[in-house]
This record gives sequence, C-alpha cells and structure tokens, in this order.
Amino acid sequence: MSFAVLTDTSGNLPSSLVRERKLGVIPFPYFFEGKEHTCLDSESFSGDDFYARIKGGLAVTTSQISPQQYSDFFRPYIEAGEDVIFVAMSSGISGSCNSARIGAVMLLEEYPARRIEIIDTRGASLGEGIIALLAADYRDQGMATGEAAQLLNRHVERMFNVFTVDDLMHLRRGGRLSNLAAIVGMVLNIKPILKGNEEGKIVAFAKVRGRKKSIETLAAQYDKLVAEPERQIVGIAQAGCRQDAELLASLLKKNHPPKEILVVEYEPVTGSHVGPGALALFFESRPGVRSTDSI
Repeated sequence: MSFAVLTDTSGNLPSSLVRERKLGVIPFPYFFEGKEHTCLDSESFSGDDFYARIKGGLAVTTSQISPQQYSDFFRPYIEAGEDVIFVAMSSGISGSCNSARIGAVMLLEEYPARRIEIIDTRGASLGEGIIALLAADYRDQGMATGEAAQLLNRHVERMFNVFTVDDLMHLRRGGRLSNLAAIVGMVLNIKPILKGNEEGKIVAFAKVRGRKKSIETLAAQYDKLVAEPERQIVGIAQAGCRQDAELLASLLKKNHPPKEILVVEYEPVTGSHVGPGALALFFESRPGVRSTDSI
C-alpha cells in the first residue's frame, strides 16, 4: 500500500466495513452520567436506546481529540514506513481537524521523509465516511499519496451534506448552527432543512411543514443536484428514525438510482449534536454545490 487511510468515528462507517476496507479509526470521546465513553464498534451500539435516553433528558457532552493523541495515532503507520491520509471531520464544526494538523507536524519533525495529508471533509457522518472509502479505493489502486489527496479534496468540493432534525435545541446548545436567525422557531410543525456550507459550517437554508415533507425535500435535492448516481455510494444517516431512512432510500431509487445506498445509525458523538430524529443525506454533485441555497 502506498499510504494508510485513517479517519475518526465521526465518519460513521460500520465496523464491518472499517475492517473490510482496512481503515484505521480514532474515537471521539463523549460523556454522560459522569463517565467517558467511546464507540469504536458500531455493532455494539444501540441507537434506539441511546436516542430514547436523550429524548428522556440524558445530557451528553463531547470533546476534541488533542494534537498529542493524533500524533500517537499516526505514529505506528509512520514508523512502519507508510505515508498517511487522514480523513477528518469538518473544521467548520470542530477544532479536531486543526488538532490533527498540529499532531502531524509534531510527528513529521521526527520523520521528515514521510508524508501526512489531512483531508478536511467539511462534513461529518457519511459526508466524511464516504470520502474515507474513496481514499481506500485510491490506496488499493496503488495511487501516490499526493495524487490521492488532490482527488479527495475535489470530492470534498462536490459532496453535498443535507439533513433535517426534529429539534434544533441540540445543534443550538452545541453552538453548531451558524445562522440561527434563519429559523424563527420550531412551531406549527415547521421542519428545518440544513446543510454543510462551503466552509463546512452547518446552516439552515429552508423550512418546510411536516416530517414527511422534509423527507421528500431531501429526496428532491438529490434528484435536482446528484451527478452520475450510477457511480456513487450515497449515504443516509438516521438517529432513531429507521423507517424514515428507509422511506428516503426508496425515494432515491425512483428517478436516479445510485450504485449503492449506505444507511447507518448516527454514531453517538455526532448524533448527540443533531439529536433524536435527525435524518441526513450525503451525495456528490457538481463543484460548488455547497453554495447552493435554493430548494
């Protein structure tokens, strides 16, 4: 292999797929009831229980990964003579991407002949995870580290992250909604449509009435914007709303069926920020799609 492909648990990839694609994953910590937790094994995570507990009032907090932790994470690969491509959560919603850059610089001072590329996906969940899978494809093709990083950054430019939530309280509490004024309030069954913008920040860009309409709106965005669906893995992430995810997947297959639809449960760190009932869609469109603001 020309390089190792590493990512974090925010990428939301199933453990079985992580093993199959030979990815290294560093876990984000989360905290509740006075204890620290991590979730490296998606197969042991009960989303139904976790999101039901949050609905019942469980308070969950999260924290960043330090530069030293990143440096330690990268070290075994660098010491083994490999380069590293690290696929990171959006710098627009977390400082961890910058921590990874600092950790890489620290380590490369010891190993100047090696290379560590940090890919800021400007996304989370499968908006990050799909980029990691593409990195594994390029690794398996024997591509050089620099060439692969350049192509991955092009994919990032085209990756559309769009989602809806049941309650904005979770994003508001974590300070992750950049244009709070765009949403007057969760009244009269109004549902927000949100996206990751060109800086990787979460912004609200539309409102619709009713849950079903919000799901249909996500599918309509896909029909309007998707590019070459037959070549793509399209991602859906859900937080305790599996039936809604199945409905969305069925809508995607009607007009522009993709090569594959990967449906996952939101892992606990990202899921605690979007909250129970969050439903997200990730797919590639044209360059500059992150600036799209029309329904």
